[in-house]
Amino acid sequence: MSDTQTIAVATQATPRKQRGVPSFVYGLILPVTAAALYELAFRMGMVEARLLPAPSRIAETLLKLARSGELSVHIAATLMRIAFGFGLGAVTGVLLGVLTGSSITARRLLDPTLQALRAIPSLAWVPLFILWLGIFEPSKIALIAVGCFFPVYLGVMGSIANIDRKIVEVGRAFRLSRTALARRILLPAILPDTIVALRSGLGLGFMFVVAAEIMGASEGLGYLLVDGQQLGKPDQILASILCFAVLGKLSDWIIVIATRPLLTWQDSFARSE
Repeated sequence: MSDTQTIAVATQATPRKQRGVPSFVYGLILPVTAAALYELAFRMGMVEARLLPAPSRIAETLLKLARSGELSVHIAATLMRIAFGFGLGAVTGVLLGVLTGSSITARRLLDPTLQALRAIPSLAWVPLFILWLGIFEPSKIALIAVGCFFPVYLGVMGSIANIDRKIVEVGRAFRLSRTALARRILLPAILPDTIVALRSGLGLGFMFVVAAEIMGASEGLGYLLVDGQQLGKPDQILASILCFAVLGKLSDWIIVIATRPLLTWQDSFARSE
């Protein structure tokens, strides 16, 4: 095969990066189109936007909250609780996931109890945490940590327990030390599932923070949401929901970007597109 043919084959085999429109723009098409159509229907008098305000009304509410400084205070309080709760839940989930995934004895001893606790509804923990930790920040962070813990634990434990035994035997055949075996074979094998588990845990953290901020909070997007419900302000409710959606997506994007260098070795289907 000539050099020209070799280069042509390599070019065809190597996935090309798409240029032009950034990928995040495609994700905006559906929500922006839906909002524009609803705004148009409202302007034409086709819908009565009493319980479901028009996007322009929600934007006005967000702008008003931002100018008064309230929005930044509520966002900062929510993000602080999620950061501490996710950090605590993720670290605990990874440690226990590694323990139960790598040890059959630990799995038999701990996993049944943890799976039973996983089935308990989130709101069931609220009165217990208030009784134990009071109504202030520790109880809120503990509730968020519980929500983040279980998907991380389950993902890490499952990824370790399901590692293909053949690749471990290949490492042992090459006489790799335990450290080299963990670094070169086991860690790459569990990283994709672990990152997905962390993303799932963070998503649940945003869900649990709403329940946490119902527990007597005076700041946070969850408080803003409940305050809008009590005062009959659907625009404030939807503004809070929109903030949750944007912050949740940004947080998930940060995890994806931060962990992307760890997965450069993957030759997955998604990377070939």
